[in-house]
Amino acid sequence: MKAIDAQASGPLAQVKVFLDMIKFEHTIFALPFAYIGMVLAVRGWPSWADFFWITVAMASARTLAMAVNRVADAAIDARNPRTAGRPIPSGKMKASTVWALAFLSLAIFILAALNLNPYVWPLAPLALFALTFYSYTKRFTWLCHWWLGATDGAAAAGGWAAIRGNLDPIAWLLWGAVTTWIAGFDLIYACQDVAFDRAEGLHSFPSRFGIAAALNTARVMHLLTALLLAAVGVVAALGWPYWLGWLIAITLLVYENSLVKPDDLSKVDLAFFTVNGYIAVIVFIGTLLGVYFG
Repeated sequence: MKAIDAQASGPLAQVKVFLDMIKFEHTIFALPFAYIGMVLAVRGWPSWADFFWITVAMASARTLAMAVNRVADAAIDARNPRTAGRPIPSGKMKASTVWALAFLSLAIFILAALNLNPYVWPLAPLALFALTFYSYTKRFTWLCHWWLGATDGAAAAGGWAAIRGNLDPIAWLLWGAVTTWIAGFDLIYACQDVAFDRAEGLHSFPSRFGIAAALNTARVMHLLTALLLAAVGVVAALGWPYWLGWLIAITLLVYENSLVKPDDLSKVDLAFFTVNGYIAVIVFIGTLLGVYFG
């Protein structure tokens, strides 16, 4: 009955359910870092065509990754009380519909890549593999958090490569910064499912080493993020607005890590969703202004 009701709700309602399912608004986590790579590559603002296709490429890539993740994990999500209400397990959306939208996102991503620098064309299949394979890493390794971080971090390097047609040291520093940042907050987020992951035989750092160890490791990751972002500022010779943005972002990282404790995970959503969105935007604005005032 639930599936029938979902189909009867119409295409627009299904699209709304899909966008909510993949948390499309959280594209804000990775997209500003793609823009940072883009802005640093041209030492200013690129052409509007490049801006448009970079935006489309990053948004479609994340949509594809999240769609595959939701289908791949549908059976697992159905057994987890925290995720049982997601559209596929609850019957609000068919897996076949999600697959169709995933392939549409794939087509859009390929179109966007073909409209960017030819240097990124042969890299696109590697990006697609990393994006889609992440959904399966938790089945065999607790390094899944770093796989996710490195995959999302490629957005920053991709923003640079799409303009410059290479991967200079600044691109690698950005990639490292986003890798450690996202791995850190994914470690925090994964603490919610420790009992379930252990019962299901799933792999995550918190389920393998414990919540306290995961939170301490997240702090180390975010310290590395701070250092790598500082290195970006030095190597790119960015002006004072970048360093102001850097200081605010690091303060927010400290605040984020203070919100969650081994015996109190009630503020994970605040740490994961709200604070990280602010961090991404602040670093981007600081970088843009730092280029002009450098």
